[in-house]
Amino acid sequence: MIEKYLEEIENRIEPAVEEALLAQWKEFTFGKSRDPIFRPARIRKSPPSIAWPDVLVNEALADYDRMALQQFKTCSDTLAGGGGALMAVRCNYGTSILPSLFGAELYVMELALNTLPTCRPLPGGAEALRRLVQQGRPNLTAGQGAQVLEMGRRFAEMMAPFPKVRRYVHLYHPDLQGAMDVCELLWGSGIFTDIVDEPDLVHDVLRVVVDAYVAFMRKWDEIVKQPGEGWAVHWGMMHRGRIMLREDSAMNLSPAMYAEFIHPYDGQLLAELGGGALHFCGRGDHYIDKACAMEGLYAIAMSQPELNDMEAIYRQTVDRGIKLIGFSSAAAEESVRRGRDLRGHVQCG
Repeated sequence: MIEKYLEEIENRIEPAVEEALLAQWKEFTFGKSRDPIFRPARIRKSPPSIAWPDVLVNEALADYDRMALQQFKTCSDTLAGGGGALMAVRCNYGTSILPSLFGAELYVMELALNTLPTCRPLPGGAEALRRLVQQGRPNLTAGQGAQVLEMGRRFAEMMAPFPKVRRYVHLYHPDLQGAMDVCELLWGSGIFTDIVDEPDLVHDVLRVVVDAYVAFMRKWDEIVKQPGEGWAVHWGMMHRGRIMLREDSAMNLSPAMYAEFIHPYDGQLLAELGGGALHFCGRGDHYIDKACAMEGLYAIAMSQPELNDMEAIYRQTVDRGIKLIGFSSAAAEESVRRGRDLRGHVQCG
C-alpha cells in the first residue's frame, strides 16, 4: 500500500524545483534574505495523480503503515500547494514520548478530536520523582520508545528505494520537547510551586531528563542518517544545527528561574547534540535574552507575537543574527511598515 503512494510522490518530484527551493532556504539559513521578509516558494505546483486518504491521529498511533500514509500525505499536499515548506515527515506520537520512557501513562484523546496524545503526571508526587532520580536513565525502548524507534526504521526503509523521496523528503527527529517541558509533564502543575520548595529535586530530575534525551537522540541517529551539512528540517522549515527544543513551560517562570532551571539544561542539549532551534508558545520576551545567550541557538520558532514585546524579541534575535522562522506574516509586515529593520532574518509562511 505505501509503495503505491511513495511511487506517486517520486514521480511528481522535480529535482530542479526542489533544488531551487533548497537553495533559497540555505541562502536564508546561512546568510540572510534579500527581501525584508523571507517567503520561500516552489516555482511550480505538482497536483496529485491519485486520491490520498485522510488518516486520523489515533489511527496512525495504532498502525505503522497508517502513520507513514498520514505523514507522506503532508508531502503530497506540500507539492500540490506549491508553497515554500520543505517536504518532511516524522514519527508523530506527541509530546509524551520522553515522559513515557519514565513510566508516564499515555493519555489518548477521543478519535473525533484528531489530536495528538499527551500523558498523565507520574502518580506519587515528589516521592515518585525521587525514585525516578535514583533509577537514573530509563530503558530507551520503554513506553513509546520502541514504537518511535521502529517507526523511524520503517520510514528509512520505505524511502530507500525511491531516490528523489530519499533526497527531498526529510525525516526529522521526534518530539522530545525541552528539558523543563518534559519535567513538567512528569511532575504535573505542582512543579510551579515545588520549583521553589524543592529546587534540588527539580535540578535532579532535569539532569536525568537531559541524560535520557541525549541517549535517545544518539539512538535515533543510529537509525536516521543526517545530511551532515549543518542544518536540519523541522515542520518544513530549515534551521542551522540539529534539534528543535520546545519550552512552553518557560512562560510560567521568572527570568531568574529560567536562568537557573532551563538555560543550563537546554544549553547542554544544544552543546551535545549539535545546536539547533527553540520553539515556545505564549510570552517569552521576559527571558529571551537568556535563551538567546545559549551557544548553538540559531533560530526561534515562536507563536503569538501579540503576547510579546516584539522589540525586545527583535533585539535579541534578528539584531544578533538569530532567525525567526515560521513567524506571523501579519506581525512581520506590521513591523516593516513601522520601519523596523528585520535584517533579512525573518521567515514567514
